[in-house]
Amino acid sequence: MTALAAEPTTITALPEDTADADLAVVTHGLTKTYGDVHAVINVDMRIERGAIVGLLGPNGSGKTTLIRMLSTLLRPTSGTALVGGFDIHEQAADVRRCIGLTGQFAAVDEFLTGRENIRMMGRLAGMSARQASARADELLSSFGLLDSADRHLSTYSGGMRRRLDLALSLTGHPDIVFLDEPTTGLDPRSRFAMWEVIEALLADGTTVLLCTQYLEEADRLAERVVILDEGRVVAEGPPGDLRRQVGGIVVELDLHDAAQRTHAIDVLAPTTTSPVLGAADDVHLRIPVRDAEQLPAVVRLLDGASIRFHALALHEPTLDDVFLALTGHATKHSEEDTK
Repeated sequence: MTALAAEPTTITALPEDTADADLAVVTHGLTKTYGDVHAVINVDMRIERGAIVGLLGPNGSGKTTLIRMLSTLLRPTSGTALVGGFDIHEQAADVRRCIGLTGQFAAVDEFLTGRENIRMMGRLAGMSARQASARADELLSSFGLLDSADRHLSTYSGGMRRRLDLALSLTGHPDIVFLDEPTTGLDPRSRFAMWEVIEALLADGTTVLLCTQYLEEADRLAERVVILDEGRVVAEGPPGDLRRQVGGIVVELDLHDAAQRTHAIDVLAPTTTSPVLGAADDVHLRIPVRDAEQLPAVVRLLDGASIRFHALALHEPTLDDVFLALTGHATKHSEEDTK
């Protein structure tokens, strides 16, 4: 086996104005490359203490790579960051002490009970046996796992494992929590339960960076959203502000014939506030318009051009619409929903 050479790292100094006590996470030019593959490209990001920021993007957009760099599990190729006021290059041990991390897959010990998992984590965090036991009881109660605390993990459902995994990441009372797709693979009921847990973290003043490919998850939980696509930040801001970039209202139109798609887009161009959304060669179109009063104009234009349709509806723009407008494609989750 040939040993891989260590990748060179270019450490960039943070601008002086980033040393702000109100900021939990600051990145500057954070970049990660693997040969010719650019996983994360020049990311600048600021997260205020006590806030929840959604890091949104499809699989392969660089979300996990960014999380791993911020948690010091992966060394950047260039750029740097402060996490909890500590430099990820020079103060990695301090960074790890102030964060909690929940990865894409539950990092739990299958041979221990739920209570034993948390006690073990507490002891590793430097707690006494009594402190670890008390913390285990507290977390098991908060996450609705007290009744199953002494069962081995082989009897836990997927949702229970994810809740326990999040509980483990909170054992040491971290100020900052990185959640890497914490609800992926969960059924709707378990997902909603996890959302309630995340909302409780915010109530306690914990800073949360929520990495997700579920648009409705970011829309419900995040105060601000950072949209990542192919390693780059393509937009960021409060969900409401991002939706306003698309338009006031979205007209959903199902054409009778996909062959009329291009003609329909050309005909409706005078009514739109941004490009028409939808997959290529599809009968379904989403048309951003200024307000609901544009609907009669849409119908008249379609009728005048003899374009037949069998469904027409209005809805508020969603983060799906924002993502499509900015990147030209849907997230994996959005694509699955339309199949």
